[in-house]
Amino acid sequence: MRNIVWLIVWPLLLGACSKEQKTSVTAVERPAYTVLVGALGEDQGNIYSGEIRARYETVLGFRIGGKIIERAVDVGARVKKGQLLARLDAADAGLQESAAGAQFRLADDEAKRYRELHDKGFVSQSALDAKETALKAAAAQAGLAGNQAAYTSLLSDRAGVVAATLAEVGQVVGAGQAIVRIAQDGKREVAISIPESRYTSFRTGMAAQMELSLAGSGVQTFSGHVREISPAADPASRTYPVRVSLDASNDKIALGMTALVRINAATSGGVRKDGAYLIPLSAIFQQKNKTAVWIVAPDRSVSLHPVEVKAYRDDGALISAGLSAGERIVSAGVHMLTAGDKIRIIENGSAQ
Repeated sequence: MRNIVWLIVWPLLLGACSKEQKTSVTAVERPAYTVLVGALGEDQGNIYSGEIRARYETVLGFRIGGKIIERAVDVGARVKKGQLLARLDAADAGLQESAAGAQFRLADDEAKRYRELHDKGFVSQSALDAKETALKAAAAQAGLAGNQAAYTSLLSDRAGVVAATLAEVGQVVGAGQAIVRIAQDGKREVAISIPESRYTSFRTGMAAQMELSLAGSGVQTFSGHVREISPAADPASRTYPVRVSLDASNDKIALGMTALVRINAATSGGVRKDGAYLIPLSAIFQQKNKTAVWIVAPDRSVSLHPVEVKAYRDDGALISAGLSAGERIVSAGVHMLTAGDKIRIIENGSAQ
């Protein structure tokens, strides 16, 4: 009987010991991404990725319609002024030129006969004037037909590089339809797009730095300035196209290269002129109707502090009150924390 009682009591004692052991385990620190207030400066939102483009680009097309029978250049080809780019089927234009030429010769012969008859007094001056007028009209028509025949050849009007081909051999095109795009030799600039929230802060002439990775030279920095700001947003992306010109040319800078553009802005320790701090949107913690952030203490414990948000932007939130420069806040995973938790700080991908 005593053995049976011992067998029943022994598992209960083991369970109680295991529960006591579990409750005595120290809580594990939770890893969390953090940032320093003021470290995320205004310049963080002024960095854009762009593409190297030519300062002047021209889209060329035929002045008449027809069927393309030859395209003499491809993308990337260097062309000179007057070089053949493409050719249309000239059969119809040739027939029109022949017909116009025949009409001109007929009108010329008629005018000669009427001059002779007028000199002999057989025709009036008004009849001669009519033939002279018909001759002038036939001459103009013949000249127009000759020009139309010449328009079957598309020639480059400047030296540069073929940036794009927009039509193929065998395609029937209309007058003025884009055939090739020529990037003129000379100045280069970077095409970027800025969000709506940044549009009012951009001005033409603003200084900029551009970082490019050049073959054999590594990453190099070039100075430039904002040359052009589009007044209309792109209908698809809702961003505004901006052109940033390079102040100095470099033969190693090729069209289509990717450039990192930093627009200079007056900042001081991540503080805007109006005294607001820029923090990541993921650092915002909504508690009922109040906005707060998790402040990290020197012992790595966290506490919730209310803040005032001046504006929400695509690159972060502007905090006008509740934070001081140099304070460390949790920037991600804010809804997984409770007051008093200790965290393992992760910054720039490394734990501290």
